Amino acid sequence: MIELIKNEIMDCGPPIQWDDIAGLDHAKRIIKEIVVFPMLRPDIFTGLRRPPKGILLFGPPGTGKTLIGKCIASQSKSTFFSISASSLTSKWVGEGEKMVRALFAVAQVEQPSVVFIDEIDSLLCQRSETEHESSRRMKTEFLVQLDGAATGDEDRILVIGATNRPYELDEAARRRLVKRLYVPLPELEARAQIVHRLLRSERHDLTEEDIMKIAELAEGYSGADMTNLCKEASMGPIRSIPFDQLEGISKEDVRKVTFVDFQEALDSIRPSVSQKDLAVYIDWDRTYGTASVQSK
Repeated sequence: MIELIKNEIMDCGPPIQWDDIAGLDHAKRIIKEIVVFPMLRPDIFTGLRRPPKGILLFGPPGTGKTLIGKCIASQSKSTFFSISASSLTSKWVGEGEKMVRALFAVAQVEQPSVVFIDEIDSLLCQRSETEHESSRRMKTEFLVQLDGAATGDEDRILVIGATNRPYELDEAARRRLVKRLYVPLPELEARAQIVHRLLRSERHDLTEEDIMKIAELAEGYSGADMTNLCKEASMGPIRSIPFDQLEGISKEDVRKVTFVDFQEALDSIRPSVSQKDLAVYIDWDRTYGTASVQSK
């Protein structure tokens, strides 16, 4: 079991800086306070300043919750566990809760540790009378390990959960994930920043005004939608080459990406998050969230 858990320790992949995440200043500031600063100065962050043991990142799909997790992995200088439901579940009855206990035991030995659980609602959804006994026991074990009688105040283990269905979380899990941060859709400047970054590897003739205009037209798009939009626009120059010339043309002769390509891409790539969905997240943030500027 310990070997299986150690396989979930993430120590590879390209390093991601905080500046690589466009916008989300409120979420980044709070995460730095909870994760980065206590790692740098553990002597100051004691007593009442001791960081919480749980953070929940919630918001619409494609806004950068998993990217924040990857950034924490490369910036926190701690042992980073990337956990999914498949890491802990087993076909054997009673094995799931033992895996949870093994996870926290390994995290305690390797501390300071960060346990990142993507789509945490799949593990800690609301307990009900109709659910299977083994999944209920696994949830209970998780809650006990996260903030139960057996956990010590001095343990430097942080659990970060990411979900786009926060309203399905169990209320006991919600209480233990003390900081609940809403990760909203990117604002105008963040959308322009995403376009800037993605076009760095492409030849284009867009001016600053063009990029701001694209960001304005992409109102309501998530970070993932902006990536899809730029991919679609980058295909414009390829589509303008006749098929019989495609094999013989040199890379330098392919025309640059233009503003017209983005206009055409905007017609085919639509936002993946509706206003109705957004209203649910904003309402949940007002009720349970760690209040941000956007939700006030």
